[in-house]
Amino acid sequence: MSTPKPKRFPQLTLETLDPQARPLAEEILKISSVGIAGPYNVMLRSPVFAERMKRLLDYLRFNSSLPARLNEFAILIQGRLWTSQVEWYAHYPIALKAGLPAAVADDLKANIRPRGMRPDEELIYDVCMTMAAEHRISDELFAKAKAILGEQQLVDLVAVSGTYVTVAMLLSLGEETPPADKPLPFPERAR
Repeated sequence: MSTPKPKRFPQLTLETLDPQARPLAEEILKISSVGIAGPYNVMLRSPVFAERMKRLLDYLRFNSSLPARLNEFAILIQGRLWTSQVEWYAHYPIALKAGLPAAVADDLKANIRPRGMRPDEELIYDVCMTMAAEHRISDELFAKAKAILGEQQLVDLVAVSGTYVTVAMLLSLGEETPPADKPLPFPERAR
């Protein structure tokens, strides 16, 4: 049996945090399903960044103009594209609670275009996947997205997608994983 690889960033605790970062960590503990683990364990190494990122995440998660079902679907899309264990672990149950059909999420997890999507879910999928692959969308997709979502929801969609790419990158940098007693959403990517 091999010795487990040490964490790139040892897990922070309230006691080991810079005292200036403790109030932020206490806020995070009130809303995060992974506590100050996951992306917060990495982000809190840069307290000013962490505070500003948390404010952005608060807007994108709890106050976005995009309905929660679509917002969480966009987060899951980035979690799948990045094969982000923590993003998927944290947001899959939230997406289902927000009304995303499990079959849609499960198809996405299996890395296939989800079957049975509602028209607005298809739009979210197409915008997110096209932006990720091509770094732009066509005039036709833009016009369709603007007609269905409106300007603010379209901007919020791209903002949540881009922000969760950042979260996925931070998680990847730290090689963060879900709690040890939980199965990995993507066991093929276990390290």
